[in-house]
Amino acid sequence: ERDINISNEYYRDKDIAYIYKKPTPIGIAKMDYKHGKIIEAYLKEQSTTDYNGLYDGYYIDFEAKETKTSSFPYNNIKNHQVKHLINIDRHKGISFIIIRFTKYNETYLLMTKDFVKYKENFPDKKSVPLAYFKEKAYLLKEGYNPRIDYLEVVKKIIGDDYEKKSK
Repeated sequence: ERDINISNEYYRDKDIAYIYKKPTPIGIAKMDYKHGKIIEAYLKEQSTTDYNGLYDGYYIDFEAKETKTSSFPYNNIKNHQVKHLINIDRHKGISFIIIRFTKYNETYLLMTKDFVKYKENFPDKKSVPLAYFKEKAYLLKEGYNPRIDYLEVVKKIIGDDYEKKSK
């Protein structure tokens, strides 16, 4: 998430896109006012996804995760988050999951529809293998600025969308 936050800051600074990390909705149960510390807190409601915002008139919403293995476990993303991403797609937004495979130093962008399709086709499996990401997802370039250039993929997705609409 740190690299995505740095990328989003770059995109905002350059007036390219306005995408923000969503805060987790918490309620404070106990507070140490003297030291300005939260002692006890609770989740007020289920959070949706990590990031949302606008790029070139398109609404973008995505979840960012990482895994230390050669697959992405289904339970790393909650069902309500997947449902949220599906709803974004249904309403013509752009939704996806960014997965960092730390073992291989590779980061992929997988469209929501491709994640859902895999889960539907392989309900007995517990994870999505790296091979599926290599086949269906977009390998994200890493650099200095932006750190992870996921908008390069979004540009391609928008380009594909424009082509489909014009046919």
